[in-house]
Amino acid sequence: MGISHVKVHDLGQAQPSQDYTIMVLLVDDQVMVAEAVRRSLAGEPNMDFHYCTDPKEAVGIVKDLAPTVILQDLVMPGVNGLDLVRRYRADPAMEGIPIIVLSTKEEPLVKSEAFKAGANDYLVKLPDKIELIARIRYHSMAYLNQLQRDEAYRALRESQQRLMEANLELQRLNNVDGLTGLSNRRYFNEFLEAEWKRSKRAETAVALLMIDVDNFKQYNDTYGHLAGDEVLKKVADAIRKACERTTDVAARFGGEEFAIILPVTDLPGAVHLGERVRKDIEALALVHSGSTTGGSVTVSVGGACAVPEPEGRYEHLIDDADKALYDAKRGGRNRVVMK
Repeated sequence: MGISHVKVHDLGQAQPSQDYTIMVLLVDDQVMVAEAVRRSLAGEPNMDFHYCTDPKEAVGIVKDLAPTVILQDLVMPGVNGLDLVRRYRADPAMEGIPIIVLSTKEEPLVKSEAFKAGANDYLVKLPDKIELIARIRYHSMAYLNQLQRDEAYRALRESQQRLMEANLELQRLNNVDGLTGLSNRRYFNEFLEAEWKRSKRAETAVALLMIDVDNFKQYNDTYGHLAGDEVLKKVADAIRKACERTTDVAARFGGEEFAIILPVTDLPGAVHLGERVRKDIEALALVHSGSTTGGSVTVSVGGACAVPEPEGRYEHLIDDADKALYDAKRGGRNRVVMK
């Protein structure tokens, strides 16, 4: 094996800097250099020393050991020390580990190349014991503190993400009808007002469908309110499926009444969707012995379409659609009437 060590401590998860063990890895093919460094570091508190004598194993050992500083020799058989430095820096798992290059002499050109390759420091071996320990501690603690800051930042980002998701979910729940999962009356009003203003600026048509379950009181009286709730869910699901455009908004208007807001939709388009909703719900064949429209659950649909006038209000569109719904009910139910 190309690695030896004095002792090993498990670093575990991110902790305050003073609780970390400094992990030194020397990559040098000369055992006598390793022994000299080991003696220099012997007895230093919170410091483990490891060395690798086979440069071909260095990258794998760095990944496994996760040192807090690498002492890297430049001249080794078959491997250029600067090439190893570049390999460390090219790997996300090792790119931040401090590297102190060890050279046999002070050469400005070699030193410049070492820093270009990604080295953090440059020492002529064998360095003075005090200087070596000081450099090791300085770079290790800077690295460990950076890891700690990164971990704190990740934790903060995760916390912010969870908070944002919770807020979005809360906002969603505030806008959703609890029984049917469609938008609620509050969101319906907000969206229709906003769409009315947008249509007014763009001078485009906006349509509204009001949908009411026929003879729903009789259904509740016959089958009970729990069964009635199940019918409302199935009706709502059919309405949701009919709204194929992402811009359309289906809502529970109240009780057994629903609504669909249709931006940029003319009268024929609104009639087409209204008929589809009516037919899809009739096709569910939900038994309703108290129905006056054929023994199953049906709906009446009233609709209105308008290009907003300068002084017009979105409430006028609701009133028109509601009047059309009344006409559909009065005309025999299970039909679509448009204003």
